[in-house]
Amino acid sequence: MTPPTGAAGTLESPHTAGTDSPEATGELVRLSPRDAARVLTQLLLPTAAKGPIMRRPTPMKLSERHGWDRHALDLMAELRQRYGDGPVMLNTTARPIALLLTPGDMHRVLGETPDPFTPDTLEKRRALGKFQPHGSLISRGGERRARRRVNEKALQMPRAMHSAAPDVVRRTAEESSATVDRALRHGVLGWDDFGEMWWRAVRRIVLGEAAADDTGLTERLNTLRSAANWSLLRGRQRARRDEFLLRVHRYAFAAEPGTIAHALHEPGLGRPEADPVGQIPHWLFAYEPAGMVTFRALALLAGHPEQAARAVAEAGEAGDPATPRPLPYLRACVRESTRLWHTTPMILRETTEPTRWTGGTMPAGTLVVTYSPWFQRGEFATPHQDSFAPEQWLSGDAEENPALVPFSDGPGRCPGENLVLLTASSWLAGMLAHTDWKVISRPAPRAGEAVPALLDHFTLYLTPRPRAGAG
Repeated sequence: MTPPTGAAGTLESPHTAGTDSPEATGELVRLSPRDAARVLTQLLLPTAAKGPIMRRPTPMKLSERHGWDRHALDLMAELRQRYGDGPVMLNTTARPIALLLTPGDMHRVLGETPDPFTPDTLEKRRALGKFQPHGSLISRGGERRARRRVNEKALQMPRAMHSAAPDVVRRTAEESSATVDRALRHGVLGWDDFGEMWWRAVRRIVLGEAAADDTGLTERLNTLRSAANWSLLRGRQRARRDEFLLRVHRYAFAAEPGTIAHALHEPGLGRPEADPVGQIPHWLFAYEPAGMVTFRALALLAGHPEQAARAVAEAGEAGDPATPRPLPYLRACVRESTRLWHTTPMILRETTEPTRWTGGTMPAGTLVVTYSPWFQRGEFATPHQDSFAPEQWLSGDAEENPALVPFSDGPGRCPGENLVLLTASSWLAGMLAHTDWKVISRPAPRAGEAVPALLDHFTLYLTPRPRAGAG
């Protein structure tokens, strides 16, 4: 998840006021003043307002109510029709911004990460540095390589089933079962209860049993993430950050086998520039949007009986939900939930040198913006733009579509993808094993209807019903 901040500023353009046609800048095509202002006010600022590092409830509610996300998709479609393949440039007083319009350009940028398209943008350094100053996403050169290697090895990036899968799945099963029990007692399940139990599972999975009930650790992280939303506008809060990191270190050094932190005890990962324990804050941070994806996947299944029946059948095949299983269909549902509501709506890169494109040159220091919902839900996602279609992840159709990158792609692809899929699919299996669900809030995803452009997890509520004959 990367922040789309830093895009604001007074637009600079030699156009005459009211002109609305593209102009060649001597480099790449530049948006007209009107279109640049629309990108700023209808796409960049609303995305930033919702919270790039920690979602804000009020802007999320307003976005869902007023259709901000749908308006942004419509704007991208209009820009694509008017300006062609792009990229297109916006000039601000801060720095130039390039907006990508086609999957080919997106894949070039993701594939040529980190040089000349580094993920270590100024905006991310100021945001993520507030709680993970040595994270791989805000590192360059040898430090980035060492830190990326730590992430890939500890999270076991290529493996569908992490070596800690028995403990991950057991902890997930216990917490998801407790979540179902709580929902049955209360008669309803909302984000507050779901998130509380999800975070408890995350602390156990990443740091171990000693951290299970340390809600203060999560609260401190969330305080820092909330400050990170402001990126360039707030200080680093070093004292709070140092206290949080000290707490993480204490848990990491005592982490038992079967936790992700214990993988950092492996010899050879502890080189000073790697800062293995310094990677943990990003794991914790990234696990929360994974919870959002899982909660929304449950809502999708609640409104799509055909897919729900297949998911329930898979969840019940092995009997014991604490037994590690691949769960391919439930993983596909998680991928599809991520596609429909991408947790990183702005994938940011920064050019480290001038780069050549068809039609011109992009200068060094350009902030390159991939508005991921456009690729996941726009014309390039045909034929499933606004439908719930987990089957496309099993048939190979989604893998063959270059527009679909729910976990990013290239050398910067999320190293925790398989661990997230393991956790989320196992959690869904526990939620579905003996219980049916119904969405009682609005909007509610339903079969035969377009999936909403945004599903605000803060205001999403489901009711449980024990399944007849289950047990």
